[in-house]
Amino acid sequence: MARHTERHRTHRIGWLRATVLGANDGLISTSSLILGVAAAGSDVRGILTAGVAGLFAGAASMAAGEYVSVSSQADTERADLDRERQELASDYAAEGRELAGIYIHRGLTPELARQVAAQLMAHDALGAHARDELGLAELLAARPVQAALSSAASFAAGAMFPLLVVTLAPPPVLTLAVSASSVCLLALLGALAARAGGARISVGAWRVTLWGALAMAATTGAGALFGATG
Repeated sequence: MARHTERHRTHRIGWLRATVLGANDGLISTSSLILGVAAAGSDVRGILTAGVAGLFAGAASMAAGEYVSVSSQADTERADLDRERQELASDYAAEGRELAGIYIHRGLTPELARQVAAQLMAHDALGAHARDELGLAELLAARPVQAALSSAASFAAGAMFPLLVVTLAPPPVLTLAVSASSVCLLALLGALAARAGGARISVGAWRVTLWGALAMAATTGAGALFGATG
């Protein structure tokens, strides 16, 4: 039999989501924090201190949040699989009829559906029910540690760019330099994420840039207001 050689992108969903979310959040939140602190009248040292603190706090928060949320997903998947395992042990024939019914609903004839269900269950009964009854696929399975590490590392990577700009840009143009570089990096991040996921590059770049710019503008306004009233 010929080997399946088509290349798909579904295997990237787990790490791509966590990586894009982490880098996007790191860049936006740190840039927004820097702009807000700068607008409030802080000096470069205070801006860097706030930015570094935001980097570590954000990376830790992203890792913890991803681990907890994906662990909850994994717990649900395990609970469903345990239930299927028990049902297969208690009434194997009924589970076979249930699987055949799924295939009939998808368009197979009753006779063919029963044959397919019997053969798949003879090969891997739990796997067949996990895939076709529960909709669980190995490529999309929850991986808490992978999601946590990807989110933390990508958040830190995204947060380091505006911090680097702060250390290099002259104080009079610091706000402009951080804003311009962050918008450009957001557009690049959105384009790369769209390309990796097979979406339109222009749509991905515009989507990320728009919401990032709005977040930075809102934080800058809040910082300016706080500085004026402080």
